[in-house]
Amino acid sequence: MHRLRAAIQNGQREIRVQFFIGSHEDAFVAAVQANISHGLPLSLADREAATARILSSHPQWSDRAIGEVVGLAATTIAKIRARSAPEQAQPEARIGRDGRVRPINGAVGRRLAGKLFAERPGASLREIAELAGISPATALDVRERLRRGEDPVPAKQLLAEQRKRDAAEAPKPVRFHRHRRVPDADLALRKLQRDPSLRLTETGRGLLRLLSTRSLKSTEWAGIQGEIPAHCVPLVADLALSLADEWANFAEALKTRARTDLAGS
Repeated sequence: MHRLRAAIQNGQREIRVQFFIGSHEDAFVAAVQANISHGLPLSLADREAATARILSSHPQWSDRAIGEVVGLAATTIAKIRARSAPEQAQPEARIGRDGRVRPINGAVGRRLAGKLFAERPGASLREIAELAGISPATALDVRERLRRGEDPVPAKQLLAEQRKRDAAEAPKPVRFHRHRRVPDADLALRKLQRDPSLRLTETGRGLLRLLSTRSLKSTEWAGIQGEIPAHCVPLVADLALSLADEWANFAEALKTRARTDLAGS
């Protein structure tokens, strides 16, 4: 696009081009590859942005395959993929630089190979490996394990699978978002102070006292901070952060209770 615009501004009527037939997504990949190889390569930020876009359009590509396109290490691609994973579904297998499809979870391919060995006892290692999406060496290992009466999946992989399942099934902690603020804190406090269920109980009155005495507005601390002695500033700051963390934990506990009450109603 930049070359075309420059040609138009220079009054040119013709420009040399290379036609590309394919989807917009594939055209973007081709453009990134071209920009990586010429004399003015993309910046690191541009390459990382291109990686995120390619991961969205080609999630089935392996980290090494995408790294080859954008000029980044596979480990960097993996980190960017991990950040974007919650926002998009990830396939169970990926296509490598050689065009071969390999399962992300090696245990899946091993179990499939074990099933295929039982169903096709006369099949070659290469045939089983191709059908299961694993390497011939892995297929050989699976066959030897089956002959010994062992699980086709090594204990280390089984443990990793269990940990992954445990992590997926674990309840997600409720996070306190500091950027969420009550539009009018004074109005909210006055509303709570008028609530009989709080005013007429000892616990409620204690909560109202805490909310009243430990609140601090920007208009208040703006005038206070300049008057604090220099040698006290670090200690006051640490204490303020500690109090903020305690309130954050209290807020998380309340959010959890609110969700529990909602689910039970």
